[in-house]
Amino acid sequence: MSPAETLRTATAAATETAGEALAARLQAGDVVLIEGDLAAGKTTLVRGMVRGLGGEEHAVSSPTFVLVQSYDCSRGGVRAVHHVDLYRLGERVADLRELGLEELLSDPGAVVAVEWPKDALAAWIPADARTWHVAVKVADDEARIITLTPPDDR
Repeated sequence: MSPAETLRTATAAATETAGEALAARLQAGDVVLIEGDLAAGKTTLVRGMVRGLGGEEHAVSSPTFVLVQSYDCSRGGVRAVHHVDLYRLGERVADLRELGLEELLSDPGAVVAVEWPKDALAAWIPADARTWHVAVKVADDEARIITLTPPDDR
């Protein structure tokens, strides 16, 4: 794995800006696995990613209850961001299959951002996908500590 990068954001707007900066590094077919506690800022980060990829950031909301939301994008060769939240699902492959995760991960024109990734998901990520790992933690002073591990260089 490539070396991790860490940044600190003091506001939700700064966390969105961090997502926008990440978007500048993303390519169609990338998978972004986002971990963090409840209300840590995972969806806020995705909102910035969508903005950075030319999508409508105001449309971004947590897919906790609907599980998947897709946003049209128009920048950097990315035509969509599929935003997935697996918080309410277990590790059962049948649940992931019912969600249509295989198709989403195989969409060559999209970036797939997954909140609360499950171990079972790893088997479905295409071998040629660049996989980013992001951890968002809340510091004692309520700032966000974002640790980004880029994919290995190929």
